[in-house]
Amino acid sequence: MNYRHEWKHEISYEDLLTLRMRLSAVMQSDSHAIGNKYEIRSLYFDTPSDRALREKIDGVDRREKFRMRFYNRDTSFLSLEKKSKINGLCAKESCAVSKEEAQKIADGDLAWMMESGRPLCRELYVKMRQQGLRPKTIVDYTREPFVYAPGNVRVTMDYDLRTGVFPAEFLDPDTLTLPAGDAPVILEVKWDAYLPDIIRDAVCLPGRRVSAFSKYAQCRIYG
Repeated sequence: MNYRHEWKHEISYEDLLTLRMRLSAVMQSDSHAIGNKYEIRSLYFDTPSDRALREKIDGVDRREKFRMRFYNRDTSFLSLEKKSKINGLCAKESCAVSKEEAQKIADGDLAWMMESGRPLCRELYVKMRQQGLRPKTIVDYTREPFVYAPGNVRVTMDYDLRTGVFPAEFLDPDTLTLPAGDAPVILEVKWDAYLPDIIRDAVCLPGRRVSAFSKYAQCRIYG
């Protein structure tokens, strides 16, 4: 598992407009983007005691969270993901799941997971059985992604954050979601061994500091 560096900054919409121009001049738009952006929907998991939420708020150095995700309202390709964080470095594991499998997970139908042949599905099954991990909150947002090959750099700007509290309706593009409070635009910068100076300079904004903002935590405002 490869760990990457990650910065997060809370920025304004005016900052987004500035960065959009800067980044477009030095980076490429992600090839999966449509009109330089895409819509993301995730379903996050947590325990009955909200372990993932509490560890994020408390700033625990070693933590993990599970989620399912699809893009642009297209449920023909879904992924199950585990994001791990150790001492500020991040890593992600993922595997594909079918629409039918994703709905079974959302509904709590788990028996098939141990025989799926996918280690991440088996790991989630064990933790759902042993820790009570369950689908908790839908998280929707719009992302503008940019990539830069040297350093394997990825810069994204996320906005229009919305939340849904009906996990079983995760695959329904029209399920009710609500604005997640007064959420800012989130700038994320991720890279491997080094961050090229040209990107470091492009994302530099006066008065903006590294943040620990969590879209999942923000989307828990309704419970």
